[in-house]
Amino acid sequence: MQIESLKMFCDLTETKSFTKAAQINDVTQSAVSQTISALERRSKSLLIERSKKNFRLTPEGEVFYEYSKKILQIHDALQSRLQEIEDVISGNIRVATVYSIGLHVLPPFVKKFLKRHPTVNVHVEYRRADQVYENVLGNVVDLGVVAYPVRDAKLETVLLGKDKLVLICHPQHPLAKRKSVKIEALNGQKFINFERDLPTRKALDKIFKEHRVTVNQVMQLDNIETLKRAVEIDSGVAIVPQETVGLEVSNQTLAVVQLEGGFFRPMGIIYKKNKVLSPAIKQFIALLKESL
Repeated sequence: MQIESLKMFCDLTETKSFTKAAQINDVTQSAVSQTISALERRSKSLLIERSKKNFRLTPEGEVFYEYSKKILQIHDALQSRLQEIEDVISGNIRVATVYSIGLHVLPPFVKKFLKRHPTVNVHVEYRRADQVYENVLGNVVDLGVVAYPVRDAKLETVLLGKDKLVLICHPQHPLAKRKSVKIEALNGQKFINFERDLPTRKALDKIFKEHRVTVNQVMQLDNIETLKRAVEIDSGVAIVPQETVGLEVSNQTLAVVQLEGGFFRPMGIIYKKNKVLSPAIKQFIALLKESL
């Protein structure tokens, strides 16, 4: 019984999807199905109930998953320890992150990491915040990098630095002439916001409520790039992490105004509890903490 087969079974159990299990293991859905059938023949037990629409393990499947997980953890720990003894840092790191961090915070860091460790392959995927958590819990990725990290009993969280939040507006907007403004200055302003389920939107709603500010919300967008484009055509003002608007300020398509009192967006790394971290992943986390 090969380690790869046990991993595929665990990936299928955790994602509850033949499609996702196939993607994680870089094989076809048919290959996943054939692997599960082979495991059932070898164990002489039915592991998955196939008569129901929803994915469900049989009692034998639950036991098989429990012990398979232990075997994989021991195997990963062994590989990690051997690499540490041999002082080898190599392998693959799969990272899921939100658009603003993936496009504006991670690139220089990843470049620095790969220069130090050229035998490591880092694959970064951009996702909505809820999908990052889902992918980490489902073992689709090794690490998630998120804003406003949420505590979860199934996850480990490593807090990183904080992004300063600033007001952005069209260069001809009346507020663009000011170096700083109080948050109360946004009362009645046309405001371009993030969608309600995004962490930054929830944080902004809390800030407005605490300061009794009522904005004239004209748009709700799901990522920072489209939000910036809307501000560039003077559809309204917005609040974003300062790190994300360097290019637009340089090109003079956006103006940045500091918010008095200081508001920040915390960031963090998340990974599944009890996950065995390879030397490469440990170095990645350490360097990200150091850089941010």
